[in-house]
Amino acid sequence: MTSHELTDWIKSASLSHGFSRVGVTSATLLPVAVVERLERFLAEGLHAEMAYLANHVELRKDPSKLVPGARSVICLAVAYATAADDAGETPSSRGVIARYARGRDYHTVLKRRAMALMDAIRERVPEFQGRAFVDSAPVAERSLAVLAGLGVIGRNGCLIVPGLGSYVLLAEIVCNLKLSADTPLPDAGETPAPRCSDCGRCVSACPTGALRADGLVDARRCVSYNTIENRGDLPLDVATAIGNRVFGCDVCQEVCPHNQDLLAGDAEFAGPASIDLHDVLAWDESQWDTATRGRAIRRATWRMWQRNARAVLARRALA
Repeated sequence: MTSHELTDWIKSASLSHGFSRVGVTSATLLPVAVVERLERFLAEGLHAEMAYLANHVELRKDPSKLVPGARSVICLAVAYATAADDAGETPSSRGVIARYARGRDYHTVLKRRAMALMDAIRERVPEFQGRAFVDSAPVAERSLAVLAGLGVIGRNGCLIVPGLGSYVLLAEIVCNLKLSADTPLPDAGETPAPRCSDCGRCVSACPTGALRADGLVDARRCVSYNTIENRGDLPLDVATAIGNRVFGCDVCQEVCPHNQDLLAGDAEFAGPASIDLHDVLAWDESQWDTATRGRAIRRATWRMWQRNARAVLARRALA
């Protein structure tokens, strides 16, 4: 089987294992422009308290260092768009959950599918060796996806995949096979993507001004970061602009032209769009454990959920 034939077979197998898109790139050092952006992002402290982003930077720059003998990266995407636009009014007692976190935990789902795909590849090619990653290692997943031809990075920092928009979850398989690399989409190497330059809807819509003109996102001001990752108090500007968002924030994606009129994504990620905030405030840790088990919303601790709920209810009271 030639490299091209094997690549085509793997792509077909990827779709049959539940992935929406697949592309391939070489396991080599990332382009200079990508590395420079990463270094600037970290140097300016835009990663806030996400210290793990600054760890093992050399691995993040070069995926070949993640797996001995690595030659290729198989980049995988799953769509999670909702069946209809549900960004309208939410009852005052309820808080909105970001779309990606409404169903099952994507880490578990994508890792399971990737491992099954790897088993299938190994049956076909016994010498196959590789590792699957879903936010589990220093992997520059969006940059690799761009190099693999899956999409471009928009002004909101999200990967935009033609036909799927930015409502996509990513996984990677770094492996020892020499596969046929895909070609990046036109202008994909420029960030923000030129096709976004005349829009700016996401920048204008961001409730805290976290989206910078150079295409970088300042996590310190981001509602999503602060409601999901920030273990301390919410900054005043975030608490003031939190609106009805109790876990995450989809505002910059909701206004994006690439996310309009999309088909419903994977059913495993479907679930309630909101949660009763008074129920959240009544949780003890055991109830939080039950409510969040197996779901991405578990990323926020019991205390964080209650902090977020109080902030949303406070803003609603002042509205």
